[in-house]
Amino acid sequence: MGVVTNSGTPAEEPASVHHPRPALRAAGAAMIGFAAAAAAVGAGELVAAFTGPESAPVIAVGSAAIDLTPTALKDYAVRTFGTNDKPVLLAGIYLTMAALAALAGLLAARRPPLGGAVFALFGGLGIWAALSRSTSMPTDAVPSIAAGLAGAAAVVWLARLFRQASVRPGVQPPVKGPTSSSNPDRRTVLLATGGTVAVAAVAGVGGRMLADSRNDITAARNAVHLPAPALRARPVPLAARPAIPGLPSFYTPNAEFYRVDTALTLPRIDPRSWSLRVHGLVDRPLLISFDELLRRPLEELDHTLSCVSNEVGGPYVGTSRWLGASLPALLREAGVRSGAQQLVGRSKDGMTIGAPMDAVLDGRQALLAVAMNGETLPVAHGFPCRTVVPGLYGYTSATKWLVDLEVTTFAAHDPYWVKRGWDRTGVVKTTSRIDVPAPFAHVAAGDVSVAGTAWATHRGIAAVEVRVDGGPWAQARLAADAGTDLWRQWSYDWTGAQPGTHRIEVRATDATGAVQTEARATPFPSGSTGWHSTVVIVT
Repeated sequence: MGVVTNSGTPAEEPASVHHPRPALRAAGAAMIGFAAAAAAVGAGELVAAFTGPESAPVIAVGSAAIDLTPTALKDYAVRTFGTNDKPVLLAGIYLTMAALAALAGLLAARRPPLGGAVFALFGGLGIWAALSRSTSMPTDAVPSIAAGLAGAAAVVWLARLFRQASVRPGVQPPVKGPTSSSNPDRRTVLLATGGTVAVAAVAGVGGRMLADSRNDITAARNAVHLPAPALRARPVPLAARPAIPGLPSFYTPNAEFYRVDTALTLPRIDPRSWSLRVHGLVDRPLLISFDELLRRPLEELDHTLSCVSNEVGGPYVGTSRWLGASLPALLREAGVRSGAQQLVGRSKDGMTIGAPMDAVLDGRQALLAVAMNGETLPVAHGFPCRTVVPGLYGYTSATKWLVDLEVTTFAAHDPYWVKRGWDRTGVVKTTSRIDVPAPFAHVAAGDVSVAGTAWATHRGIAAVEVRVDGGPWAQARLAADAGTDLWRQWSYDWTGAQPGTHRIEVRATDATGAVQTEARATPFPSGSTGWHSTVVIVT
């Protein structure tokens, strides 16, 4: 179509100027942004191979996002996504980055420096996130600096090619600078964009592989020789482990043991360089190596660990046979001073967990654990050392990747979760759960087997009751008691079940005589409460 001249007569457009469809031009500009984002991520991953995986820009931003997320939103994420909450968070970060990359590409197609500014802001965000951690080093900012520079350079370069490709020979290009009789065409822009993505992929994947190689502690972990325990746990009787199909095994396999923490990358600590510092309100501060820890008398402890994030009937609970050195003995050796109220454990990644000192020193078998179910601690569960304190939820007792113990007061320090409004003590509530039948299971009329687990760690379970459709409570059959620090499995024979939809409820009584409360409460701030129920369909 022609244009109108000053005299009002139509004139033909110069044949040398392209006018691609707006949608196609916008898509091309967005692809430039995506390619530049890939370059930024690739550069960041490559540099992070030398500064530490946790300093990679996406990981640094994700970790900062976890710390800044309101408690209610964190609870929602755990409740909705379970142990997949971290992949969901990272996916959200990548999607947000993709949207910003598209915006950067669109801006750069008009004015290349504007696109570069978007990636400079991205790099600045990464720098802030990397340096916001309590354990950060100045070098942690380097990957984000590299990412910002790479992304800005890529988007400006690709945008200039993109703009020049809209001009044919003899027409002044829409960018400043020397012209050429051979301006790039769209094929050149596509090749440059694809090449940028390819190079970024190689850098990103290569950087991640290099980081894994540089931080691989598999050989060091496999070389750990676990001494025989000086104090063995008593054998769990067969009567404590009823063979009921669908009932969880008494000991939870390590690969199936729940994991709820804030670490986007697992801290990988070489035990040969590990040490534990004990300080604060103690007479004799200590610094012990891993070899020294293994030379201490080691004890076995059978213990059921549960997470405060568990909803009623939730899966975040498991039982292990732990092996480790006595935590109370270590503290007595250090000499705990009068007035000490809490023991704060610090993780390699900066996480702080605070346990009430009274609970640690009241005679319970608290450990500095180095093994789990007969094998050296898995990295995901705290290798080379973690704390285990029976009777407390993990958020006040289980410091994974432990490197520091501080004896202090409540007023002097608020640990990570306490700062976010969670209860300071973290005492495990009396809880019971129906495992069999599964929710909405179809079962045959007649006699139906109902079974599950109950726990009130460090108090023990004295009774479990079951009722159907709001009827009278009936005593369930308890498996043998293996110890107050362990869950107790139970079963109930529901006789004469009639066809239809039925609701089964369960409640437990702990060894102090306290009956599990019916009142429903969410996990925040001190653990969920309420009777677990399930619906089954009798056919």
